[in-house]
Amino acid sequence: MKDTLRLEWQLYQLALRFLTCLPLARNLQESDDLRVRANKYFPLVGALLGVVGAVTFWMMAQWLPVSAALILALVMGLMITGGFFEEGLAKSIEGMHRGEGQTQILQMMAGPGLGLFGAISVALVVAMKLILLSHMDLVTAGAAMILASVIAMMAVVHVIATTPYLHGEGLRAAAPYITASGYRFALGSMAAIWLCFAFYVGFLPAACAWAGGTICAQLFRSRLVRKLRGYNSDCLGAVMLFAETGSYLGLSLWL
Repeated sequence: MKDTLRLEWQLYQLALRFLTCLPLARNLQESDDLRVRANKYFPLVGALLGVVGAVTFWMMAQWLPVSAALILALVMGLMITGGFFEEGLAKSIEGMHRGEGQTQILQMMAGPGLGLFGAISVALVVAMKLILLSHMDLVTAGAAMILASVIAMMAVVHVIATTPYLHGEGLRAAAPYITASGYRFALGSMAAIWLCFAFYVGFLPAACAWAGGTICAQLFRSRLVRKLRGYNSDCLGAVMLFAETGSYLGLSLWL
């Protein structure tokens, strides 16, 4: 039992290593098999990111305007992830808007710098999140941060499970596969957190949040399949942010 728990904790840390910049044990064992198995913990990593953002927001909102507290919560998220998702969004949007054909798009995504389309896409997504969250009450906004992050990470898992991986250079080394049991674990962990949220705000608002995140993620995934015939690790950042923003949109349409 102790060995099993130690292994699961190691897998969770590997998921943290891929998605965040948090300091972890330097001697953390890593292999292709362990990285694949760690992907099931993406929704729970999302829960951690959401909790950090929500706690930061709730604390800062006691002394600062809501908009300022939200900005600080987003800054905290950027510090933890190192801008992994935002950079992925910028590079994937820039490549797909300016590139023609899979090879050229991937080359542009791997290039240095930040283009106009990428910068605008990040700015619009961040602005949308700030506007939507600022119109929720403090408790609902904090809870929405947690739920949206979990739904978004489940969307990432779904893309990994259902979309061909393009073996080009991305932002970080990726383990672009997940087992069937790992997918079920990720889905179950997301559903458990969703149920907790549903008991607080109601099942229909929670369902709207889930539907909004899923629809936005699937729309972007369909574009990936059409333009690239697959995804790389840059695209996962875009999937995450689109799903997160879609969750806020769905929830806001109901509230």
